[in-house]
Amino acid sequence: MAEFPEGAPCWTDAMFNDVEAAKSFYGEVLGWTFGEAAGAEYGNYTQAYSDGRAVAAVVPPMPGADAPSQWCLYFASNDAAATAEKIRSAGGEVMMGPMQVGSFGTMVIAKEPSGAVFGVWQAGDHKGFEKVGENGAFAWAEVFSRDVGKADDFLPRVFPYGAQQMDMGDSPEAAGMDYRIFHLGGADRPVLGRMSMGEEFPAEIPSYIQVYFAVPDCDEAVAKAKKLGGQLHFGPMDSPFGRFAALTDQQGAAFAVIDMSTTAGDMPKMSDV
Repeated sequence: MAEFPEGAPCWTDAMFNDVEAAKSFYGEVLGWTFGEAAGAEYGNYTQAYSDGRAVAAVVPPMPGADAPSQWCLYFASNDAAATAEKIRSAGGEVMMGPMQVGSFGTMVIAKEPSGAVFGVWQAGDHKGFEKVGENGAFAWAEVFSRDVGKADDFLPRVFPYGAQQMDMGDSPEAAGMDYRIFHLGGADRPVLGRMSMGEEFPAEIPSYIQVYFAVPDCDEAVAKAKKLGGQLHFGPMDSPFGRFAALTDQQGAAFAVIDMSTTAGDMPKMSDV
């Protein structure tokens, strides 16, 4: 039995052509330190730590692979093979696995029907995040989808999610926005957001999952990222959930930072769906 409940985000990692540059970047921006790389049999996988607790990992591409740098979010599963079958039956694509990773656990890499890639993790010795919702650690994630109908149908068929739709109000800034929150066991346990991708997203950007990392100062994190060759794509912006910004690192991997201690405005209204 995994320590994370079925469907909860439990781990994230990213593949980089220049792992040392990624370590320098995230070490500066998020305050991470890094352990020794695992052996070649585990792809030279290197864990990142915040305050001595595992929060993520970086890895070089597999020989012959030509994939862009990107963060992959893993969702907990008690049975990776059963989850893979649910993914297929719900219209998703299993791209890799289920694959046993030594005694660490079993992984699946998949794509939901609107195109966002994600992982599934059945824990063995590696349970997942050792720190969540604190500075330097995973804080939130959102599926940015070009076909929200497909994503909204798929996710609750694979994981035991309930959902609420956010009332965006009548403000001009909210025009055209479509945001949904998926939760486990009640609205007080939100685990994943879903945002529609509008015309503001370049056509060549497919559906994807945005991973948010908590920071003590959003503006300071953005400044550090830009100094190191990262690019700012949105924000910093205040919200009832925190001050946040969307970035890419110097190798093109998208991520977001959020200062959850700096909030502004009233919490939006939600309705069950």
